[in-house]
Amino acid sequence: MRSEWTALPDAVTAEVSERVGGIIDVYPAPSGNHAEIASTVTGPDGKVFVKAASGDLSARSLRYELAATRAVAWYPPEVLWHFQVDDWLVVGVEHLVGPHPDLSPGSPDLDLLGVTLKGLQETPAPDGTWFTPSARVGFSHPAMDGGNLVHSDLNPANLIMTASGLRIVDWAWATRAAPWLELALLAQWLIGSGHAPGQAEEWLAQFAAWAATDRRALDDFASRNASKWSAKARQSSEIWVHDLAAWTGEWAAHRRG
Repeated sequence: MRSEWTALPDAVTAEVSERVGGIIDVYPAPSGNHAEIASTVTGPDGKVFVKAASGDLSARSLRYELAATRAVAWYPPEVLWHFQVDDWLVVGVEHLVGPHPDLSPGSPDLDLLGVTLKGLQETPAPDGTWFTPSARVGFSHPAMDGGNLVHSDLNPANLIMTASGLRIVDWAWATRAAPWLELALLAQWLIGSGHAPGQAEEWLAQFAAWAATDRRALDDFASRNASKWSAKARQSSEIWVHDLAAWTGEWAAHRRG
């Protein structure tokens, strides 16, 4: 659950202030809920994006994110500093500026995503503790296991088009897995951006991991992922949950033929 900046203890805000040379402004992030605090902090030398967490689950997710952003070059924002005070884990990273990409059919932004994804598809998971595929998606299949670093939540809100290229934020669900899992989880966002399921699969076919994956593994993933989101939608009034239930359902129906 996202909290206001004022929820931080004075000792934490004092440490942040020292790190940025004095806090001028604080603007909360418009979306997301993995960290309890997520805000852009402006100091005399510019802006820093700050996340903070104290609860067990949110702190664990932030530790995963810290590990990913420190270990992987280029794709995540650069970690500038981090500290722990009064049971709060606080991380300051590079403030990225730019719009989110348009992932609709025919958009030139898809080419930028393709370039970024091809690099990420070749990135092994560094040593450390990461989510397993079954812990991440809620079901298991042997084909999902692997040694690659998978972001696992490439929705457009986690992609930022900067002057130097497409960057990926919010690594709280970083997972060690087979590279095709990243692509299978991206299918729902392509469908949500206007692709028919067949169009989404045609775009994903440019990646070697997609072509190499057993069709039965994809069928199983699509079916079980749709069932998961359908069950969630029956218990939730959140629009985004119902959207994911619809998009994953479309893909599963397509694969059933």
